[in-house]
Amino acid sequence: MADVSVTLLDRGRVRADRNYVVDGHAMASASNPDPDHELEEFVVWSAVVETPETTYLWDTGSHPDAGDGYWPAPLYDAFEHVDAGDHDLEADLADAGFVLSDVDAVVMSHLHLDHAGGLYHFDGTDVPVYVHEEELKFAYYSAKTTEGSIAYLASDFDRDLNWEVVHRHRHTLAPGFELYHLPGHTPGVLGAHLDTDEGPLLIAGDECYVDANYVEEVPLGPGLLWSERDWFESLETVKELERRSDASVLYGHDLERFDALAERWG
Repeated sequence: MADVSVTLLDRGRVRADRNYVVDGHAMASASNPDPDHELEEFVVWSAVVETPETTYLWDTGSHPDAGDGYWPAPLYDAFEHVDAGDHDLEADLADAGFVLSDVDAVVMSHLHLDHAGGLYHFDGTDVPVYVHEEELKFAYYSAKTTEGSIAYLASDFDRDLNWEVVHRHRHTLAPGFELYHLPGHTPGVLGAHLDTDEGPLLIAGDECYVDANYVEEVPLGPGLLWSERDWFESLETVKELERRSDASVLYGHDLERFDALAERWG
């Protein structure tokens, strides 16, 4: 087995309507014209992946000033990261026994504001920041024009960063650490398959926010879905990887699943 270890980092809670995350969760009908909506807590997380040669940081979480005007008001109203100020990257790394200088490279699953908000820590450094080609293109397109998605903030990633662009559908970072292109939520979502001493771990990331997206195959809500067709194809990729390796699957924001896996990879 490859010598890979994973430490999951809890980066706080976002409160949002479950309808954003599970398409059609609360739909009005003739018999139920005013359905109840569920305001749910979703986890934001990062991970430290240690290999014999390199220590990687997976995602950087939200900017600590998300609730103090850094995030646009309409976005924060819909996706309230209630404790972002309590989850500075350096502090959360320290709680897990790491310091920022331990990070040799960063892997960005994608560049939405709840994942890229800590990239400023690597501004002006030579730390490689891995991102898929399609994600980097779409992030700049979205942040610099009126097209694309409003979930990208140029201030998160339009910096002096040492980008390492992933071009293919599969990329080996280290023995036992494979990246997979999983478009759907955005054009360039990256997931990963990791062979660890605690068993195989499959990071689906925001391909699946919660268990219902994966088990019941209910797509994300339209506001969180760039391409439904690509999303379904990526879902099949993740399920095939799970079947091959019997891996535990980690979703992008499912609090219950995160807590369960953090007991094993924490």
